[in-house]
Amino acid sequence: MLPLPHGGALRGNMGRRGRRNQAEHTDDWQELLPLFDWPEQQAYEEVRPLVLFGDSVAERANETGTPQRTMYRRVKRFANEGMLSLFGADPATERARRRGLEPAIRRMIVELKAEHPALNNNEIRNIVYVRTGRRLGKHTAERVLSEEVIPLKLSRLFEPYHGTEVDRERRGAVVTLHLDGWSVKAISSYLKVSRMTVYRVIGRWLREGEQGLTDRPAGRPKGVRKVDLATMDAIRRMQENPELGAFRIHAALLEQKRGAEVSVRTVGRIMAVHRNLYGHLGGPKRSPHRKKPMPFRAHRRHEIWTVDVRYVDHDLPPAEIEGNAYVIAVLENYSRAILASAVSRSQDATAFLRVLYSAVERYGSPERLVTDGGAIFKATRSEAVYAALGIEKEQIERGKPYQSYIETTFNIQRRMADYHFAKAKSWQELVEVHERWMEDYNAQRHWAHQDREDGRYSPEAALGFYTGLRYHPEDLKRAFFSTRCARVLDPLGYARLMNWRVYAEEALANRDVALWLGGDDLFVEYAGETLSRYEVEYRPRDGGLREVRRPELFETTHRRSWPQLRLFRLEDALGEDGWLKALRLEAYALRGRHRSQEEEALQQRLFPYSEAL
Repeated sequence: MLPLPHGGALRGNMGRRGRRNQAEHTDDWQELLPLFDWPEQQAYEEVRPLVLFGDSVAERANETGTPQRTMYRRVKRFANEGMLSLFGADPATERARRRGLEPAIRRMIVELKAEHPALNNNEIRNIVYVRTGRRLGKHTAERVLSEEVIPLKLSRLFEPYHGTEVDRERRGAVVTLHLDGWSVKAISSYLKVSRMTVYRVIGRWLREGEQGLTDRPAGRPKGVRKVDLATMDAIRRMQENPELGAFRIHAALLEQKRGAEVSVRTVGRIMAVHRNLYGHLGGPKRSPHRKKPMPFRAHRRHEIWTVDVRYVDHDLPPAEIEGNAYVIAVLENYSRAILASAVSRSQDATAFLRVLYSAVERYGSPERLVTDGGAIFKATRSEAVYAALGIEKEQIERGKPYQSYIETTFNIQRRMADYHFAKAKSWQELVEVHERWMEDYNAQRHWAHQDREDGRYSPEAALGFYTGLRYHPEDLKRAFFSTRCARVLDPLGYARLMNWRVYAEEALANRDVALWLGGDDLFVEYAGETLSRYEVEYRPRDGGLREVRRPELFETTHRRSWPQLRLFRLEDALGEDGWLKALRLEAYALRGRHRSQEEEALQQRLFPYSEAL
């Protein structure tokens, strides 16, 4: 029973009415104290003269022995809460009130959790801020939810997205929750719809406003196609290569800025139409396989590189090349980007180290290098380069080529470039086809990146500007010193190496070239392109370069683009074998020793004796 105000003290329970009737009315605080049965009576009697008659707080505090600040606080609380201020409040509510958290915000937090239990504390904080402008502490929502009882809510604010028949209403629900501060993840979970749908609805509303919530006309108008004839013709021309599938052709269309409105499925349907119209267009042959674990999967850029060599089928005349052509490539496992690659006439250690040097020079060194069991990867010179660069060499298991990521890349090269490799008529065309493939492969979409959320769908974009451990050019040259050295061509296009003068290219006079010496071969290279090749006899511990024979000059674009006019060409006037491409020179003479003044004076004194004799 609530205490009631009266002229003196509050009445107690009815059991003591007799004694209370015998007490006389008094305003003396000391005489009132024995008459109080409840602490609420005492608390009310303290503030009663102040709130009813406006007595002095200082005099009342002196009278009752209560501090003035406490008295002021009790009067203010009584004015705000009335009789409820006389009773003890819940400790949790009292703590929240002392922290300045309003009861309305506490109810809001509890109602949000009851509306969607999947909301986390951070999402609740954001919604409260959007609604009230009040920034809650990091643990405020968690503390309130631990102190309150979450009610069971039988109704929802909005029905699930696909449970609402009217499209405008369900799109409006997405926008309403978005404006209320809900995150895309929370909206997706609450309305039971994909995040892409939420993004699409919000994006359309931001672009079109209220009109973006209405339905659009179903289907496309008659006579309107998403694919024009130019795109279909481009698909047909690329379909001439029977190894290309729908995904790879779609990636090429995107690179050509033609596939923005065409999906992979649409490309596949157009390819099927072309196969029905043109009988010679066949589809790619694929064999079913089961995905196997990959032990060399990279978790960051430049953690693992993979190197391998592949045979290239060609139809070049014997005058251009004798034997097979090879592609040596370095793959970055995380981004699937080709870091360096070259078409080579041989697959020896020197050719491999040339490609590895190009990759390390541009991107730094990796942590681990994965190869198969090829001898060129386990050569002594190769092992020395690994040790100098701090690269950990690893090898795939024998009989398990699928462990090498570059095998997949070579399969892509087979589908994209083998058709054009077979049509090449010269070595230069073969090199151009390879360079075009490398550029297209790095720039086009890759199947491994199709589910990325950062928009980096191509190997080139996935790699970005990141590099491995970079080296100073001098340190890098020192690591490859036994196999590579730099020279400047003289005016006739020759380079000097160990008392030998070898021809490279007259059109590149006074240019810096790289000489790769290893095993039985010597290569002269400029800007990654091989200019000439020689068979050599090299003994580093016994006389150095002993013999240079069988020169082989390669056709390059530099010779064709040389602007200087010549009266005649050496090969035309003297024949291919009529002029020397490798010439042994005299060894450098030893520098004479400088004579001292004593030796000069002694020699002068000896002259008279020599003349006399």
